[in-house]
Amino acid sequence: MLTHPTLHLLTRLGLTGMAEAFTSLTDNEDAQGLAHAEWLALLLDHEATWRNNRRLALRLRKAKLRHHAVPEDIDYRAPRGLDRRLFDMLLKGDWIRNHENCAIVGPTGVGKSWLGCALGHKACRDNHSVLYTRLPRLIEELDLARGDGRLASRMKSIAAVELLILDDWGLQAIDANARHYLLEILEDRYGRRSTLVTSQLPIAKWHELICGRPARCKRFLRRSARSRMLPSVRPLMQRYSCGPVWEFADRNTKS
Repeated sequence: MLTHPTLHLLTRLGLTGMAEAFTSLTDNEDAQGLAHAEWLALLLDHEATWRNNRRLALRLRKAKLRHHAVPEDIDYRAPRGLDRRLFDMLLKGDWIRNHENCAIVGPTGVGKSWLGCALGHKACRDNHSVLYTRLPRLIEELDLARGDGRLASRMKSIAAVELLILDDWGLQAIDANARHYLLEILEDRYGRRSTLVTSQLPIAKWHELICGRPARCKRFLRRSARSRMLPSVRPLMQRYSCGPVWEFADRNTKS
């Protein structure tokens, strides 16, 4: 078998996965008895796996997730009021495919950011583009982008992400410019992309964060009106008129 020319050709064609599998198979005595079709199937399978892993690594790098959190590491026994049935439903990702939104709300220390990153990791594995950012940091970046003329480009890139994770929502008060950025982001993504928010601030107080003028409050409240509650033990699942917004919060948390 012309091993070296074959490896050179596979590498030159960019078939790195097949080249790795070819080397492995030629060094494996048990593989010498395989038929040509079986060899080819193994090479193609390894190439497909290699490409999928490479794309996943690229999506995760672009996602900039704060925590290396994966769904398999979620501890449902932790006393934080997390309902496994509801969270498994989120992990399936239908809400992302339907361009709906998710909110994880609760006190400090319950793992909101970690759970958000776990959902982001699963979304990357499901071939969705993801971006994680803390809201205070995002506002700083947009202020800088506005100063050097990159604001429109940056807002366009944010609007294109299939899942935007906004961590530390409502952690601090925001000014008029920040409200404008936030409203533009929400408007661009409404019904087109999904947004996941983690916050200590109860949803009932979100309008205080976003609204700078009565007209803005009216628009925000119109988007979040006619909600209905579906309680499940301690967590809550809340659906908004703009699409389902899932809230996990401890019933004992003070508003």
